[in-house]
Amino acid sequence: MDATTPHILVVDDDREIRDLLARFLERHRIRVTAVRDGREARRAWTNGHYHLVVLDLMLPGETGLDLARWMRSQSDIPIVMLTAMGEETDRIIGLELGADDYMPKPFNPRELLARIRAVLRRAGDATEHRNDPTTRAFLFNGWMLEPARRRLLNPDGAEVALTGGEYDLLLALVERANRVLTRDMLLDLLRGRQAGPFDRAIDVAVSRLRRKLEDDGRNAQLIKTVRGGGYVLAATVERR
Repeated sequence: MDATTPHILVVDDDREIRDLLARFLERHRIRVTAVRDGREARRAWTNGHYHLVVLDLMLPGETGLDLARWMRSQSDIPIVMLTAMGEETDRIIGLELGADDYMPKPFNPRELLARIRAVLRRAGDATEHRNDPTTRAFLFNGWMLEPARRRLLNPDGAEVALTGGEYDLLLALVERANRVLTRDMLLDLLRGRQAGPFDRAIDVAVSRLRRKLEDDGRNAQLIKTVRGGGYVLAATVERR
């Protein structure tokens, strides 16, 4: 492995899972640092540079949700959550905190590897997009989305903070304005997989976007829900 090898931080209190993931991912040329709780994760965080975090929600002491909230306050590093919970409440909260994907336990290591690669690929594409000076800006209802800087400006010119997932979703909607996008289509565009019957990741992300786009009440119908269909950005988009 060399400097271009992805380095992943795995946080899970189950030693067997940590060892399994470390061996499996390293066989596929992914460097792994594995820790058991929030205290060790914070120490590892300060001592290393990581491209992605695989984070179990059920941790002793500091919960995975608390740790995800702290990590998200530090950087926009991609986070893939692991959860054994039957309820989807904590998974949804995790996604609201800005996690990029999740895997329910027990999981197939090969599927987790595919998810990790997809998230890393999106993160790499986003970095390349940010460094491309020729990328267009999108203007809609007074808002401006700047792919070159990966940022959103409100009608007053102030930047509105977006997580990586929120930005990717908004860009997908803006690029396909006035076109109905089903949840499956959006998940395929953003995650490269199909939605399960209880997968509310897109609904959660849309809800967050609506709050950030409509907090002043001027764009109440900007992202419309199509019953039985999905979502549509109902706006005229100017490409600069």
